[in-house]
Amino acid sequence: MKNASDTRNDPPALVRRPEGLTLEGGGLTLRADFEAMLPRLKRDRLNRELLVRAARIRQPLNGTPTAVDATAGLGEDALLLAAAGFAVRLFERDPVIAALLEDALERAARNPALSGAVARMTLTEGDSIPYLGQLTEAPDVVLLDPMFPERKKSGLVKKKFQLLHGLEAPAADEEALLMAARRARPQKIIIKRPLKGPYLAGVRPTSSLSGRAIRYDCLALPR
Repeated sequence: MKNASDTRNDPPALVRRPEGLTLEGGGLTLRADFEAMLPRLKRDRLNRELLVRAARIRQPLNGTPTAVDATAGLGEDALLLAAAGFAVRLFERDPVIAALLEDALERAARNPALSGAVARMTLTEGDSIPYLGQLTEAPDVVLLDPMFPERKKSGLVKKKFQLLHGLEAPAADEEALLMAARRARPQKIIIKRPLKGPYLAGVRPTSSLSGRAIRYDCLALPR
């Protein structure tokens, strides 16, 4: 990890800034920031989030609704689920992304507006596929967000994720990821996809919720 300095001409590196751990390289910066999501966590808006709607279940399996975010990234989707009342286990296999996420969780825990939701989030650095097959208790929801090619959005959004795409490639084995999620025996698997993208591993979902740029494919599993 470098001390704070100009990294414009350097390869991507983690830099400790006063505002938080930052990935910098090629004139671009990336930092996980849950405070920026506070407007989306207001109750009326949270209930309209596509992911929150997709994750609704009639009856939790063990009292408190639980979720596994198997491909956590920067943790924004997991935060939405936690704010909606889920206890969320997050897995991130890339150590750099995991470090950014861990730093964001630590900063958010000190913010009273975020601490309640963050207290329901537990991060594990590593591949979720082996873990999903070893659960002793089934979660209510498993969320899959395998990296997909950049969507046609604004240049600002593309720049924000250029560094992220440079670190972590799309899921190499979609079938293995989906099979692992099935082995966890959740009530529902939720898969985040580009709006017009193919189904994960070619499996048709039970239902889908679509927004302007993305959709959530839902697989309801028999109990």
